[in-house]
Amino acid sequence: MPIVVDIDVMMAKRKMSVGELAERVGITPANLAVLKNGRAKAVRFSTLAALCEALECQPGDLLRWEADDEAGRG
Repeated sequence: MPIVVDIDVMMAKRKMSVGELAERVGITPANLAVLKNGRAKAVRFSTLAALCEALECQPGDLLRWEADDEAGRG
């Protein structure tokens, strides 16, 4: 998938656990894990805003685009 999720990078920079971040954002640790591991199909802007507030960062610190390897072939 060309969208890469860097929530774990920001969590490490802030020395924050999954449980602590999930509590601050108001979602379950399981749902945070789905987001963190890039398995989510969508993210609500309200959740993204809460993540940014809890991690004191910008949306671009959590999400980035990378070219798909298969797109360059052919």
